[in-house]
Amino acid sequence: MDSGSTMPRDERPAGRWMGALILFILAAGIVSFIVAAHIWWLQPLASTQGAAADEMFNAILVATGIAFIAVHLFVAIALIRYAAYGRRPAAHWHEHLGAELTWTLVPAAGLVILAILAEIVWARVYSPPPPNAQVVEVTGRQFLWYVRYPSPDGKLARTDPKFMSAGNPLGLDPGDPDSKTNVVVTNELHVVNNRPVRVEIHSVDVIHSFFLPNFRVKQDAVPGRNVSIWFTPDRAGAYQIACAQLCGVGHYTMRGNMVVETDQAAFDAWLATQGQH
Repeated sequence: MDSGSTMPRDERPAGRWMGALILFILAAGIVSFIVAAHIWWLQPLASTQGAAADEMFNAILVATGIAFIAVHLFVAIALIRYAAYGRRPAAHWHEHLGAELTWTLVPAAGLVILAILAEIVWARVYSPPPPNAQVVEVTGRQFLWYVRYPSPDGKLARTDPKFMSAGNPLGLDPGDPDSKTNVVVTNELHVVNNRPVRVEIHSVDVIHSFFLPNFRVKQDAVPGRNVSIWFTPDRAGAYQIACAQLCGVGHYTMRGNMVVETDQAAFDAWLATQGQH
């Protein structure tokens, strides 16, 4: 051999070290997930629509988990077994068309399936509410939630920004008879168990996000827009309202209470105790 030539480099030791490092990262990721899942996880489900959201969440979690494990295992095995040494070069993807097609088409098919499932869930969440749905209006404002209940006739009074004042924060039109019988409370949402509820969501200043973790409901409140969302609570009890959008320095104070009353009579009794606007 010519004295000026160099011997082929043995990359197997480096491949083994890198493969071991990737396997360690994989193990650490799995252990971290298991520990985190036992400490922080989804709040207990309390709505019928939320089941579909949880199923979609779990499907995405399983798909990404399988991909995470498969990629790390493949890269680790490739580094350990197929590093270059002697006269054997390292393996390259372009030499294995079947592997390339599998690596490309399987994830693509998975993404298409997840996208179709997501569209189905989206259509269910934003479908028209049942005609017997309870109607309530929620308006975000730095840094609280106004909750308005309709009059006994089921109507919400007209609103106009020109009527807004300290005593009329939502701008209810005093010329509308329902403005006298609508009930407005702060940070207090009451609904009836097993009865659909349609929430009309507004904001008077910045973008907020109306978030009910136990019901898998999250909807932005955008100034100048009325956005409607509905769900059916199926577990009586007390829950929390949160704002999932950073809306200013007092964002952390935008917490409200939500109570799912056992029946309509319990809700009516609570509403009767609230001061009318």
